[in-house]
Amino acid sequence: MIAAAVPPVPAATSWFHSLNWERLLETYGVPLLAAIVVLLVGMWVARRLSNALPRATSRMGMDPMLGSFLRNVVYAASLVIVVVLAIGTLGVQITPLLAVLGTAGLAVGLALKDSLSNIASGVMLVTLRPFRVGDVVTVAGQTGTVREVRIFQTVITGADNQHTTIPNTLITAAPIINLTAEPTRRVELVIGIGYEDNIQLARETAIALMKADSRVLPSPEPDVVVYELGDHAIKLGIRCFTKSADQFGTKVTLLEQIKLGYDKAGINLPYPQQDMHLYLHGKDGGLVEAEALVRDKP
Repeated sequence: MIAAAVPPVPAATSWFHSLNWERLLETYGVPLLAAIVVLLVGMWVARRLSNALPRATSRMGMDPMLGSFLRNVVYAASLVIVVVLAIGTLGVQITPLLAVLGTAGLAVGLALKDSLSNIASGVMLVTLRPFRVGDVVTVAGQTGTVREVRIFQTVITGADNQHTTIPNTLITAAPIINLTAEPTRRVELVIGIGYEDNIQLARETAIALMKADSRVLPSPEPDVVVYELGDHAIKLGIRCFTKSADQFGTKVTLLEQIKLGYDKAGINLPYPQQDMHLYLHGKDGGLVEAEALVRDKP
């Protein structure tokens, strides 16, 4: 009887079975288990520590923006430390590893200089505090409420409730307009009236409408001044102060109320227009107004 041929054992399988698993577990099992425990516990501690920072800074009366920024920085730094400790638990020499990490960090830093600039800008925003979380600002051409300052970016929410993420370098490289830094803001309307209209009547009408709005603050008092004698109208500056949160709503309401009030008072709100006169040369060489050119023909 011919014996059946035995299929050859793959080299990978043979190598797998040839390993001395008992010795491997005795040599590396405990360090590997310890490294996993260090990694998991370290990640848990890093998360708890970073999440506790915003609450701690809030109890100390610090800006919430600072707590949020520190949370991100501490969590990232803690993860690096935990990974290094876990590798050290495996018996790997940490000193050469740190040297390698330092060299790699330098190379990565040169390659990611723009990202590092964002980190530096984030530190500047947290340290100098040109705005706080909850402030309404105009930065990098965007207007909205500051929600969070991250390591690389700042998040703001616009009036349409859309989130805009802006790199920190763009914010520190351009003017920052904080619309809510002060408790009050001025409402300023520039409205033109006709040259034939009574300026004093226009002033009294506008002031009465401003004082009738409960959002307009009594001090400083509302006023109306002549800004310019324009080509088509006398431009009036209608000014008053409100709380910062009421500025926009008061502005749009006053625009409507002043238009209605001026219409009721018979005050004209002119718009740019031009009068054109056409003349023709008569047979005697004189100029004759061309009324026929603008007259409707049957």
